[in-house]
Amino acid sequence: MENSKDKFRDYLLLEKKYSLHTVTAYLNDVGFFESFLSEAFEDNDLMKVNYSQIRAWIVSLSDDGISNASINRKISSLKSFYKFLLKTKQIEASPLLKHKALKAPKKLQIPFSEKELDLVLNQITYTDDFEGIRDKLIVDLFYTTGIRRAELINLRCHNVDLSNGTLKVLGKRNKERIIPILPIVENQIKLYTSERSGLQRIVDGEYFFLLLKGVKLNDSFVYRLINYYFSNVSEKVKKSPHILRHTFATHLLNNGADINSVKELLGHSSLASTQVYTHSSLAELKKVYGSAHPRNKK
Repeated sequence: MENSKDKFRDYLLLEKKYSLHTVTAYLNDVGFFESFLSEAFEDNDLMKVNYSQIRAWIVSLSDDGISNASINRKISSLKSFYKFLLKTKQIEASPLLKHKALKAPKKLQIPFSEKELDLVLNQITYTDDFEGIRDKLIVDLFYTTGIRRAELINLRCHNVDLSNGTLKVLGKRNKERIIPILPIVENQIKLYTSERSGLQRIVDGEYFFLLLKGVKLNDSFVYRLINYYFSNVSEKVKKSPHILRHTFATHLLNNGADINSVKELLGHSSLASTQVYTHSSLAELKKVYGSAHPRNKK
């Protein structure tokens, strides 16, 4: 069984091009299910599983207070594992063939307003040193390019092309895409690059964004940075890099951008992923509709 899980890991990494973080989550979910089988049925043979055992695990997770959305994610990992076993002819049928995902409420992601972005980018005073210049550039890049947190952290110096006004980022499943940079951001990049070159010590020189001690950024630092600056201007519960990505898409759509163009900028593989961001622009459309339609003026 361990050999099958190792091959599954290689399949996700090499063929599906999933990130190491995602692969680790998948394997953990399979491991948790395997442990459940051992405890509940005294048999952890994943090859002989039936749906009633999986159903028992779902009930157990629910009894433990795990949300439906989290349970769906765990079952999705399990489904991928059994699809792999089926593909490699290790089983004849997936025990999850007829499984239907649990109903889970969709979390409403509330984007920042244009006023809030203006306050963060133009009204807050950033320190006039390496860290202040870097922080403002990070906020502006998130808002003007819609890049993901991991894409910003792993941005390489050679992929910042000021001569063409573009960034090349490596997205999910190692998909590259080119994103245009606004002229105002180009000027900030030049200022940051000048400050960066003056650091006393650079350890991770290939990465564009660095901490003061010369090493690359990490997930928690970037999250805290965004949360800190937006806490000064916004009372929204969630203030994260992803909300800035959501804001990027929403503001483009609100101002007339074509949804297919937004899809390409975000690096989505399907239009369905981009349509998640249209509910906010729908609110803007309703406002325009309500003020413009003659029937609403009578």
